[in-house]
Amino acid sequence: MKLASLKQGGRDGSLIVVSQDLTRAIACPQIAATLQQALDNWSNAAPRLHALYRKLCADDALKESFPFDPQQLASPLPRAYQFLDGSAYVNHVELVRRSRGVEMPQSFWTDPLMYQGLSDSFLAPQESMPFINADDDWGADFEGEIAVITDDVPMGVKLEDAEQHICLVLLCNDISLRLLAAQELQKGFGFVQCKPASSFSPVAVSLAELGQHWRDGRLQLPLRCSLNGELFGEPHAGTDMVFNFPQLIVHATKTRRLLAGTIIGSGTVSNRERGVGSSCIVERRTIETLENGKASTPFLRSGDRVHMEVLDSSGHSIFGAIEQEAVSCQAPYKQTIGA
Repeated sequence: MKLASLKQGGRDGSLIVVSQDLTRAIACPQIAATLQQALDNWSNAAPRLHALYRKLCADDALKESFPFDPQQLASPLPRAYQFLDGSAYVNHVELVRRSRGVEMPQSFWTDPLMYQGLSDSFLAPQESMPFINADDDWGADFEGEIAVITDDVPMGVKLEDAEQHICLVLLCNDISLRLLAAQELQKGFGFVQCKPASSFSPVAVSLAELGQHWRDGRLQLPLRCSLNGELFGEPHAGTDMVFNFPQLIVHATKTRRLLAGTIIGSGTVSNRERGVGSSCIVERRTIETLENGKASTPFLRSGDRVHMEVLDSSGHSIFGAIEQEAVSCQAPYKQTIGA
């Protein structure tokens, strides 16, 4: 099944069920008013949502349905109790650290990296990316990722049990301010300023819906990222993912439980094969420096447009597209929340 949230309905949006071809949708207040409410009672809500999904897909003229419009959507979870972002594609970590002239410890191949990101307000999938300094001062970058949403996960969950706690899969643009990151890392205390609000795909999708495209705890499809209408990279999400999602969940629950609605990100999708391109700017800049002695691709500037999407084997969009424009804004900036 495919689920999304309309902007209307306040800070947590209004849950809707979306057809497989992303053309129709239907509200489901009789099941759950919001996605968080559904996740809080997932064992009861999921079968009912799936039944409504099958009904919607079977009947294009279903009376209560309406046209699906991504511009009317908030993030599937407009806010979440917790957003933990891993770095499962170690090739990306190696390249980013090389860009800073820092050697990567061998332990990164056996022990996942993970940080706790901003989660009290996510950008909508077609909302602008607001930067107070949008023109190179902070090194604004996009990062294409895969993410999952969990139900309640106990502390110390076993690896063989972890995947059953994945409710939904979605795409993520984990926006990063690279030049601020370098400053924060020098303090040795983690990310805050360099990690503004992230955005997620229009719809979140169940594992059953992904079918053969979900295997070994990974999404087995390429992630297409474009910048200003030109393909930037198409790395395969199932390739070179050193730690799969069950392993990331186990890592996250070593000392804490996860409440329903926790989002876990994969980190930037990255392949060792350079011919497939990148899903973030800093990787391309690092490769340019290694090959040419200097970087030539600029970080995001005002007016730049980012597109992220995953297509199935027939060329159909699975999650819908993240479509965002970088914009300059004045401080203080107050994001519009709810409707």
